[in-house]
Amino acid sequence: MMASSSLCLVAVFVAIWLQFLSISASTKSIDAICQHVTDKRFCIKTLTAYPPAASATNTFQTVSAAIHIAESYAEKCRKFTEKTAKENPKMKEQFMDCQDAYHRIVMSLRSAAGELKVSPDTSNYDVMVCTDQTTMVKDLVGKNRDVASNTIMKMTLMMNKLIAIAAAATDLLFPTEP
Repeated sequence: MMASSSLCLVAVFVAIWLQFLSISASTKSIDAICQHVTDKRFCIKTLTAYPPAASATNTFQTVSAAIHIAESYAEKCRKFTEKTAKENPKMKEQFMDCQDAYHRIVMSLRSAAGELKVSPDTSNYDVMVCTDQTTMVKDLVGKNRDVASNTIMKMTLMMNKLIAIAAAATDLLFPTEP
């Protein structure tokens, strides 16, 4: 009876220890990413709240999760701009252009995720060019005062924060600084 209790205690200790190592690995990667982002608090909060990033056991998994967060949000923005274009005939063309920009962001982030293992430098580039599209969206609707344009602008500012996280993440695999 004593031996099985000791064995059980050892098993529990090992399980807790392994969990600590896993959390420690993801925390180190998250900290490393967020050190290179202007809004560190937002970065840490975003990555630790996203289970694939928080439970990552290595840097590659954390980087992949950071890209996925940005891609997922870009897809939500694309769907919103598509819906908005249908609902606002007077500004349909502007909102369709925004939808196209968000579609290009989604595709670029998918490409970045796909290139992560084979070409981290290409992955980094794919993430970085997303800001060209967010700049275009800001130029298209930034001066408008309607509710839909204001919502798209808020979404675009959030998208820029997520792109910054994804870019910092890909930098971990392909440092751009000498």
